Amino acid sequence: MGFDGVVRDGTRQARRVAKGRGVGAAARAGFVARGVLYALVGVLALRIAFADDGGKQADRGGALTEIADKPFGNALLWLLGLALVGMALWRLSEALFGQAGPDGHRARKRLASAGRSVFYGVVAYSVLAYVTGDKGSGSGSSDRQSDDVTATALGWPAGQWIVGAVGAGVAAAGVWIAVRAVRRKYHKHLRMHEMSTPVRRTVDTLGVVGGSGRGAVFAAAGAFVLVAAVRHEPGEAKGMDDVLRSFQETPAGPWLLVVVALALVAFGLFSWACARWRRV
Repeated sequence: MGFDGVVRDGTRQARRVAKGRGVGAAARAGFVARGVLYALVGVLALRIAFADDGGKQADRGGALTEIADKPFGNALLWLLGLALVGMALWRLSEALFGQAGPDGHRARKRLASAGRSVFYGVVAYSVLAYVTGDKGSGSGSSDRQSDDVTATALGWPAGQWIVGAVGAGVAAAGVWIAVRAVRRKYHKHLRMHEMSTPVRRTVDTLGVVGGSGRGAVFAAAGAFVLVAAVRHEPGEAKGMDDVLRSFQETPAGPWLLVVVALALVAFGLFSWACARWRRV
């Protein structure tokens, strides 16, 4: 067998592994882990809305601290981090070999999967770093990191334009996420025909509400980064906790934060539905 034949055979083997049960199980575990994080962030945001936050931050670090404080917390965090590694690997397999579905091999979709793989890889790293002793990944870390990264980027040549472009991109992504949720684009990724009518309605409600809330948070975060670029003030950029608290400072008061928090919990529950019915 020549070199080309070896490459083709290796590619076929890799594709078979990527489409196998192991990667599928890893993806489903990743959806469960994503659901845990979003549900916990939503619960922490509800505590903030009712002035009972106990000093916890409504961000990924706050969620990790919440888990760590529970019995067997470190073991749960290990499971969570490894499950997110599984999610990152599944997204990487999509980038390399295409997503499930008739149009899953399009370059745009494969590029999106590559970006998601990097994102979940970073999230998995932060969880595993926390459980192995790097408490800098803990409560409030998203706000500090947002300030630090923005300040560094603003110091680059053309940094203001770069930060502005990133902010605009994140805000646009948030709007895109919300619009896709409202239009129920997730239907093509779920085995809807396997659901009973009541379950289908519940999953639809969770998908629309949860996706819209998640998109609103991304859009708000992007808007704050854009403001930081325009004003050349790194402190204007906000992490997840500060973004959520900003909803509390609108004329609607804490009730807008309550709505967003419940939407994040809904997205967590929707992620668990994806773990059951998602095509992987």
